[in-house]
Amino acid sequence: MFKLFNLSLQLNGFPIRKAKSELSKILALSEQDYDAFLASKKKEIFEFHYNNNPYYKNLVGDKAIENWEDIPVMRKIHFQKPLQDRLSKGYSKSNVYINKTSGSSGDPFVFAKDKFCHALIWANIMRRFKWYSINFNHSLQARFYGMPLDFIANKKLRLKDFLSHRYRFNIFDFSDEAMGRMLAKFQRTKFDYINGYTGSIVLLAKFLKKKQLFLSDICPSLKVCIVTSEMLFDDDKKLLQERFNIPIINEYGSAELDIIAMESPNGIWKVNSETLFVEILDENDCVLPYGEEGRIVVTSLYNKAHPMIRYEVGDIGILDEKSTFKNPILKKLIGRTNDVAVLPSGKKSPGMTFYSITKKLFDDNGNVKEFVILQTKTDTFEIDYVSENELTESEIDTIKKVLDQFLESGLVYHFYRKDRIERSKSGKLKQFKSLV
Repeated sequence: MFKLFNLSLQLNGFPIRKAKSELSKILALSEQDYDAFLASKKKEIFEFHYNNNPYYKNLVGDKAIENWEDIPVMRKIHFQKPLQDRLSKGYSKSNVYINKTSGSSGDPFVFAKDKFCHALIWANIMRRFKWYSINFNHSLQARFYGMPLDFIANKKLRLKDFLSHRYRFNIFDFSDEAMGRMLAKFQRTKFDYINGYTGSIVLLAKFLKKKQLFLSDICPSLKVCIVTSEMLFDDDKKLLQERFNIPIINEYGSAELDIIAMESPNGIWKVNSETLFVEILDENDCVLPYGEEGRIVVTSLYNKAHPMIRYEVGDIGILDEKSTFKNPILKKLIGRTNDVAVLPSGKKSPGMTFYSITKKLFDDNGNVKEFVILQTKTDTFEIDYVSENELTESEIDTIKKVLDQFLESGLVYHFYRKDRIERSKSGKLKQFKSLV
């Protein structure tokens, strides 16, 4: 069968055949051999950038590096300068893959990957999607990601989607009319799988529930739905499973890195140990043992164009106690490190936990489609929501009482009903944000 996806990578200078060969060697390593391989790759990538990247060498400073843990943690703020100043010797804008982060964390930046690294990432993504009988060369994707509205940029992306065997839905419009058109597209197209932002896909499931429809009846060719970028709550997963009637799979990744973890067919979040090294650190940048909650820090083992060494992605998580270097397991993904509600008493509440409590209250009546929470002062929260009917005073009072119990009393809540929730340019929905 003609391999259009592989060919498009090869023609764009990404050596996919070489990458697949390298990936096969990594996967063939035994547990014992992998430990030595990992130690070697960590040393190699650090020394390469330290010796070939003045910017990174300056970031490391005069500190003696005797152990891996001595290497300073990189943060998004370290990338707030021109890309050309951050590239290692031998690399320029003309011979690397360049992209930018969505900015959903508040610190967008442009990044680069060398072409072999980018090819290796795709080889590994293709391998993981094959767990669910998805082949990028012929499986058709229903894609729920953002898109540029500029005419030329939009047409370029549409061409890229065609070459990548995917159809991109407009996630900036979830009116009933727009979702009706989405279902019509599903009805006349033999999609193999769905991939995209969690929140957008959940809205489609809510529409199906409202219309008492099942996506598997509308598009019987669907095999799996893989959600990413936004938190997938248990209730939403149940709704997706019920209305799509296909496996719902969690993917956790970062554009500047790779897929960090992906749910395997047996329900385990398998961390990517093929191209990445993942650590969990405490507030003092010390490595935590498996089973303890902390900040997720990731090293790209193959990116020689741009240092991504002990890079803090901005999330909190836990690696399972059963993890090994070759087979790390993500036990739990808790949320963003910067999404914390600081209250008048000094109490801190994780924003995503706060959001999940509110979400459960809204879901009890099924009226509210989606919402976002903004903390404007230590004691004041604005809740924008989209709903069939405006919340009654009684419903608002109930929500306030539960939040008072969960957070603390004396807080002020303002509820604003909206026709639609504004998304970021990327199409992501940031569910909780604090201005405090």
